[in-house]
Amino acid sequence: MSTGLTKRSMVTVLSIDGGGIRGIIPSILLAFLESKLQELDGPNARIADYFDIIAGTSTGGLVTTMLTAPNKDNRPLYEAKDIITFYLDHSPKIFPQNSANNFLTSITSMVRAIIGPKYDGKYLRTVINGLLSDLTLKQTLTTVIIPTFDIKYLQPVIFSTTDAKESALKNAKLSDICISTSAAPTYLPAHYFEVNDSEGKTQTFDLIDGGVAANNPTMLALSHIYRETLKHNSEPIDATRLLVLSLGTGAAKFEEKYNATTASKWGLINWVFDNGSTPLVDIFGDASSDMVDIHVSTLFQSVHAKDNYLRIQDDLLSGEEATVDIATDKNLKRLLEIGKSLLKKPVSRVHLDTGRYEKSEGEVTYEEALIDFAKRLSDEKKHN
Repeated sequence: MSTGLTKRSMVTVLSIDGGGIRGIIPSILLAFLESKLQELDGPNARIADYFDIIAGTSTGGLVTTMLTAPNKDNRPLYEAKDIITFYLDHSPKIFPQNSANNFLTSITSMVRAIIGPKYDGKYLRTVINGLLSDLTLKQTLTTVIIPTFDIKYLQPVIFSTTDAKESALKNAKLSDICISTSAAPTYLPAHYFEVNDSEGKTQTFDLIDGGVAANNPTMLALSHIYRETLKHNSEPIDATRLLVLSLGTGAAKFEEKYNATTASKWGLINWVFDNGSTPLVDIFGDASSDMVDIHVSTLFQSVHAKDNYLRIQDDLLSGEEATVDIATDKNLKRLLEIGKSLLKKPVSRVHLDTGRYEKSEGEVTYEEALIDFAKRLSDEKKHN
């Protein structure tokens, strides 16, 4: 982000959570938003044209990359609507399903979870490498932020376009970043790669899913903005000058799938794998996302700028629709329905005490909120 950007009247941010196949849900919302931007500014309008920063974790990192990686004409590889088709076409091959649903299948899945990742990741790597080829982080059409976690050094590794432009050792291939941020423990294998500079120096990475560090990367985007203002001694940016759209991938808040009575008897295996679910992965992902939402909501409400922050999340998922990998035709169609129906629901905001989403009196639908958001994005782009 340049010094000039910090002097804009508004800085625009898009954030996309992790969630495996549930990435279909934010993709539907993004397709709707982009269609409204095209109505305002013409058919060539793309999401990347309107956001100063796009942050994505895991499946959200893949969506972020597809929205911002350049094609041969230096325009985004994908229209937002085409990302939905990408999920429908490739998810069943990334997460192949065993057609048999019986006791033996459950035992086999549990054994596989103990001795290695549930999926080998070969198809995902093939698709991503084919899609992105040798494109690197510094080539994205707007600033992107994608978190991963280095298991060798036990610390988050945050990839950003800004850092990639400043240091060759941080300018990783987008394919390596996408594979890394999607490497969810127990589901997909960890990813190792190296980055070299012109002086012969090498940076090594031993990475897994960014969701273990920041499943909801909204705060990473805001921290990046604050870091850049400090670096350039620019005028501080508060929430009144931020326009933030944060998209969740759905959660199972009301399913109550775990309870203390049962969990009090669990050992190591049950915490990792229980009756087809992965409790620790679920807990870490939801806790990370919710803590960020509560923090950001508080930040915007404290300066009376709650309308500058729109978080869209459906916390009513249950059963297979709440999983990250059940890529059956039935479940993928169900996720499509959830995304489309979410547009018709009234805007809900997180209750700062309970952490649950509650409808506010007089709120519009998410569809109407995104139409208004599109207008604000369009006006801001024209203003700058």
